[in-house]
Amino acid sequence: MTMGTYNMACLARASGDIVILGNDDMVVRTQGWDSKIRQMDEALPDKIYLAYPDDCLKGRRLSTFPILSRRTCELLTEPYPTLYKGAFIDYHLMDVFMRLRACGYDRLRFLQNVVFEHLHYRTGKATKDETYTARSRFADDRTFLELAPLRAEQSNRLLHALKEPGFRATSVASVELSPKPNSLAGLYFSLATDAGLPIVWRLRLLIWYLARFAYQKMTSALKA
Repeated sequence: MTMGTYNMACLARASGDIVILGNDDMVVRTQGWDSKIRQMDEALPDKIYLAYPDDCLKGRRLSTFPILSRRTCELLTEPYPTLYKGAFIDYHLMDVFMRLRACGYDRLRFLQNVVFEHLHYRTGKATKDETYTARSRFADDRTFLELAPLRAEQSNRLLHALKEPGFRATSVASVELSPKPNSLAGLYFSLATDAGLPIVWRLRLLIWYLARFAYQKMTSALKA
């Protein structure tokens, strides 16, 4: 079962109006964190937002532990896509809201005064356990690129809801999930030319992807 499937199953069983994703390598450092999150939620009557705490690693740059309202989850219909095996849900949601920002609606909320410390092994705060070693670090790279049309469609749903308060989503529309040409180079090109994204975010993703691709090739060569 994929990480996305687990998260969607948990969402189906959750009863709260605010949904927070967390990891087993996370420690909440802020007293009264729940009150601060509720205050943020109350400040946005339409309940359309992606909030995230300071994880002491990525900080403002990434929604490592995404916080969504129930309404936002319903509008996205599949906020945690089941195709993701073990990563990229944070990038997926950040990308959706970057697209919304490009349309003039900034609904990203970085909660600098709420700290959920990410004890990631790469920071030396934890050891690399079986959870990390059992899955491929790059298993979801292509999936994220292929799901760009889904993120565009999800962002449009949020945009419609902001413009038309009565808008309700019922199901995810049919979208083409494999940009053409169906090659890695073609997918990179589609990312570089995605006009729906702010240029800074687009360039950041492209540089990050190229670095991941180079690292993957280097590690594969060393193992050979």
